[in-house]
Amino acid sequence: MGCERIYFHAHPEQELREVEWLHYGRYLHERMKGKPTQYITSTQEFYGRDFRVTPDVLIPRPETELLVETVLNVRPDAHTIIDVGTGSGAIAITLALEARRQILATDISPAALNVAARNADSLHAPVQFVNADLLASFADASADVIISNPPYIAETDRESLQPDVRDWEPGLALFAGPAGLAIYERLIPEARRVLKPGGLLALEIGYGQSEAVSAIAKGWHDLHIIPDLAGIPRVLLCRKP
Repeated sequence: MGCERIYFHAHPEQELREVEWLHYGRYLHERMKGKPTQYITSTQEFYGRDFRVTPDVLIPRPETELLVETVLNVRPDAHTIIDVGTGSGAIAITLALEARRQILATDISPAALNVAARNADSLHAPVQFVNADLLASFADASADVIISNPPYIAETDRESLQPDVRDWEPGLALFAGPAGLAIYERLIPEARRVLKPGGLLALEIGYGQSEAVSAIAKGWHDLHIIPDLAGIPRVLLCRKP
């Protein structure tokens, strides 16, 4: 119908036209096959804004808002912020708009970067996108903050995932080796190279991974874990010595 949700509360008596029933039937059929609603509507809300999502990008989760809030609170003065594995661009765009500064964002997937760039354009966010594998394109000691919600699901957990996640969301954005730690094992050393002394690394972590990821970040300063609203360890923060 192309209406805001409040329209339905204001016009409860309205009947759907035939063409609207046809669209609804098609969308319902897709949902019954397991396709996530966000991919059907091409929209997901994050931090109060609507983002375009396609099967080329991970659907942004509410828990990831904690990662953004943490960086905004801990380093509001940061000049150079890099979002690694940006996907839909939700993290980078939100930081750019909330902190009112340009953000750098990388992704290895050109298709994902196309989605992110479209979101940045529609939301008028100053984000510069770079097609790169993690931080390969960045110079030593060039960033104040590196933030990432990387793939962290173990390949061994693939079959236990909900089908609408396992069968529809991009595996590149979900899985990270046998234990789910493969990206952390590469990203944390790379971040140490790219961050300025005292620079902040902020990572979303998966359930039960806080000890393993903390061990990978051994030797960093001020390392601590922040739980989400459910009490689950969700964000790892540490500073480059």
